[in-house]
Amino acid sequence: MPLFKTITVDEGTKVFIWKVEETYEWLAEGVELTEHCQQRVDGMKSEIHRRGFMSIRHLMAEAGYKDHDLYYDDHGKPHLRDDKYISITHSFNFTAIIVSNKDVGIDIEKQREKILKIANKFTPLDEYHTLANEDALIRKLTIVWGAKESVYKILAEPGCGFLQHINVIDFDFDDYKTTTHVRYNGIDRWFDVKFMEFENFTCVYAMPSKSKAKA
Repeated sequence: MPLFKTITVDEGTKVFIWKVEETYEWLAEGVELTEHCQQRVDGMKSEIHRRGFMSIRHLMAEAGYKDHDLYYDDHGKPHLRDDKYISITHSFNFTAIIVSNKDVGIDIEKQREKILKIANKFTPLDEYHTLANEDALIRKLTIVWGAKESVYKILAEPGCGFLQHINVIDFDFDDYKTTTHVRYNGIDRWFDVKFMEFENFTCVYAMPSKSKAKA
């Protein structure tokens, strides 16, 4: 199928989401990869990873880019060769990119019970005692993880801990947004975060805050 969803966040920022249902052969048809990216996809053992990788190249085409317009720095952060910023994510059969004129991060996660087992490694669990049931807790923790992952992708700062250094301000599901604060190694920054849910997946994206929020 073509694009699953396109979101215009603001004048200079767009999100593109793909639901991966096509074969690898269909997705690879007509796509020219750099030598580095060809080696990466050739080395992938998982078929869904290979299909996801190629679907991202279709998302880039939707945004007006080819694989040769993309490169990665020493921290593995993707960059475009023009003056735009890009962030990339994939989870199972969904992939997404965000392209902007400001630094951005994006994350897609499948809502899974597994997150309950690792939650205390990335957020203080006592903050969520008011949630009605386990499903609501899984949803909220997935949003919190996605917010922290998205912000971490922007910073690409080794050693920055999800639990110790990145704080997500509490929110309601109906808000579809929150703010996140990072204090680490001289960094003291706020980020605006938006989220959405579909087909038991959560998509979260972050960008520098327009105004300094108060915790």
